[in-house]
Amino acid sequence: MSARDGHIRVLPLHVANKIAAGEVVERPASVVKELVENAIDAKAANVKISIVQGGRKLVAVQDDGSAMTREDALLSLERQATSKILDVDDIEKIDTLGFRGEAIPSIASVSRFSIVTRRRDSDEGTLVKVDAGTVVETRSAGCPPGTLVEVRDLFCNVPARRKFLRSCATEEGHVKTIFTVHALSHPSIGFTLSIDGRELYRLAPAETAAQRVLELFGKPFMDSLLPAEARCEQISVTGFIERPDLGAATRRDQFIFVNGRPASSASIAYALREAYPRRSGETRPAAILFIDLPPGQVDVNVHPTKREVRFRNNAAVRSAVMKAVENALAPRTAFAAAGEAAAAQPLQPSAVHPAETAFRTAVSVRGRPAAAETTPAGPAPAESPAAPAPAPPAPSPVPMEFAVEPDASDTRPWQWFRFLAETESGYLLVETDAGVVTINPHAAHERIAFERLMRNFSSSDVLGASQALLIPETVKMNPPDFARVKNSLGTIRRMGFAIEEFGRDTFKIDAVPQLTGEMPPAAIISTIARDLADGGVRRGERWREELVAKSIARSFAGSSAKLTEDGATKMVEELCSCKMPYVCPRGKPVMIFTSTRELDRKFNRE
Repeated sequence: MSARDGHIRVLPLHVANKIAAGEVVERPASVVKELVENAIDAKAANVKISIVQGGRKLVAVQDDGSAMTREDALLSLERQATSKILDVDDIEKIDTLGFRGEAIPSIASVSRFSIVTRRRDSDEGTLVKVDAGTVVETRSAGCPPGTLVEVRDLFCNVPARRKFLRSCATEEGHVKTIFTVHALSHPSIGFTLSIDGRELYRLAPAETAAQRVLELFGKPFMDSLLPAEARCEQISVTGFIERPDLGAATRRDQFIFVNGRPASSASIAYALREAYPRRSGETRPAAILFIDLPPGQVDVNVHPTKREVRFRNNAAVRSAVMKAVENALAPRTAFAAAGEAAAAQPLQPSAVHPAETAFRTAVSVRGRPAAAETTPAGPAPAESPAAPAPAPPAPSPVPMEFAVEPDASDTRPWQWFRFLAETESGYLLVETDAGVVTINPHAAHERIAFERLMRNFSSSDVLGASQALLIPETVKMNPPDFARVKNSLGTIRRMGFAIEEFGRDTFKIDAVPQLTGEMPPAAIISTIARDLADGGVRRGERWREELVAKSIARSFAGSSAKLTEDGATKMVEELCSCKMPYVCPRGKPVMIFTSTRELDRKFNRE
């Protein structure tokens, strides 16, 4: 690439450092990541992280590791200065988190930076201060053994980069994520996190990964996991995988560590996707997996921020991960088979779905119009002609027919209908004026609940549609999900939840919308958090309202109660009043229509 005047030139050091900082330092969380990794590489037993104003004003990381001499402290500010590798062969077998020697000079070039460090065998420490890449002070200092790095006014000399930082809450969420993954990957190290002077986490060194998971995420999350373990040749896989019988069908957090390094790989994602049982919706189980293999078998120098890794033998890694998942799920294989056998038995009539009490009849009952009539209206309910139907377990009346009141903006899918039956597989069969409709009641309930919530939201009547819980529920979330829900509490409350912060990364739920299905309130809030993550960053409040309503409506997707005839009829009535009755909020079909003409053609009755 040529310069503006057509000549090639070597960039000044301060310009090169700023360019390097653009790759390494994306936001305050990037600074935390690099400094924590240096502390771990220094064999620290305890790491303390402090941030102020989301890390904009201050990021401080203190450790009790091996520390540096004065000469090493000054050399650490030079690009490509590192203690992790000596020659090119070392790149092929890296067993440390940091190794490029770019992090410290890159951070120091875009901040007001200071480092205080003292080795255990030294009587005094060293203080080095750097202002936007220029060393301004070097002197002896009294300090405990270890290293303290303080990064103030990040991007002080790059205002354009500073403008791209998000709100303090968002940046805090990213820092919490970095804290979480490193606390998970190194349970034997004690970690402390303080935000704006308030200590949020104090994790003592743990003996096992399970203890660290329990301390970070709480007992309900731990109870949802199964231990996973496998060893294939030189590859070891340990950790936890989500139980498949929980019925969740949404994106779940996956923490993957390769030789202690938080990392991602297409091979691992593929293995999890293939080995985990298929279920409705998106299949992405929660997973915490530790993969260990010889350093020479993995390339960690693929991405500038070391987010991705590449394996020398992808097939072996895939096989090991799949084997670990299969081992975790093996005790449940027999249980799943037994469940399928039970499902094959005839179902007995059960109670109406509890959500049906919230539905109101939206159409009037009228007789089916005669052939000569031009309007669906009739004088009074008329007895419908007998229609063939499966023999019910007990005598029941002939299904009644229902006419739909037309209006000026009529988008309803039929003028009249009558409910015929519910199949053993859970589908509804409905005859209409134009043919036969097969309806998925789970998707239909989801559509009805979504439109009801949005109507209530628009009319500001949602708060009156809440129901108090007899016993309040608490839900402990990982830091990013907690931050997303916290930022959306106004919308969630207007949807009918009574929810408030209840300690560290925990919410207390006192009331829920009346339109909720069988999913527990805590599970709905978790679904909202993950949907917010999948929704990305968008402007405007309307998308957030629709997203929260979709998450609440999804609680109907897993309902399994067999509908009574009255319950099924009410559900179809409500469905035909929806603005978009053909698909659920997630875009899945609610009904399949077969016209009378198509039936006649297939049965050669034309």
